[in-house]
Amino acid sequence: MAKWVRFNSNGQTCLGMLDGDNISLCSNDLYAEPAPTGENVALSDVELLTPFTPNSILALWNNFYERAEAEGQTIPTNPLYFMKPVTSVIGPNQMISRPHDYQGGVKFEAELGVVIGRRCSNVGPDEVDDVIFGYTCVNDVTAAGYLFADKAFQQWTLAKGFDSFCPLGPCIDTDIDPAELRVLAIENGEIRQDYPVSDMIYSPQKIVSMISSYQTLVPGDLIVCGTSVGASPMQPGCEIQVSIPGLGTLVNHFDDHPE
Repeated sequence: MAKWVRFNSNGQTCLGMLDGDNISLCSNDLYAEPAPTGENVALSDVELLTPFTPNSILALWNNFYERAEAEGQTIPTNPLYFMKPVTSVIGPNQMISRPHDYQGGVKFEAELGVVIGRRCSNVGPDEVDDVIFGYTCVNDVTAAGYLFADKAFQQWTLAKGFDSFCPLGPCIDTDIDPAELRVLAIENGEIRQDYPVSDMIYSPQKIVSMISSYQTLVPGDLIVCGTSVGASPMQPGCEIQVSIPGLGTLVNHFDDHPE
């Protein structure tokens, strides 16, 4: 059981277990029983990367009772989800960039991410924790102006798929109960979102079980559980944090005027 991180150290990409301000280096693949090497580095001496490279990214919409009530949405009878391209992924402390030639709002959406650890399909409720590797923080960034620009077709992939639109990290926690978690978005020190995972219409385990009945999931798939009320456009040049107490805090900045 661990908080897993990946990082740059002396020009090499390394895997390790995070314990406070110390990282214990490990060998082997993340999903193949990585073993400690006996080496240790200080967290302050390394550059954190995304804790893993997603194989695919599935992201939920309308998965919170409070948000559904606030927006007048009906309660879905099954998880409603779309896909974000893996090229949208960035790690901790990397820059979120406004799309070129786009002047509308770019929203933060603080979310809990589920990392799949085993190939699986049709997973029953009693087996689902065995196929979940762990949990991480995700910012499901959205260029909201693109979403309904075409009245005939809602453009979820376009609105949410730009480069830098899926910050994730800083770690994967394999020993945490998601039902007890709260998810916060903090912009320039001000809390903008603060909601409990327990308000989800479909819990993380239920999401994995149901989606696995629609499609096979494989190690490295990331399922992003949706967001609640308070998701808003980021201010130019802001620092945006997705913080899940007990799990970690993902920090990025928003570059409102890329070259």
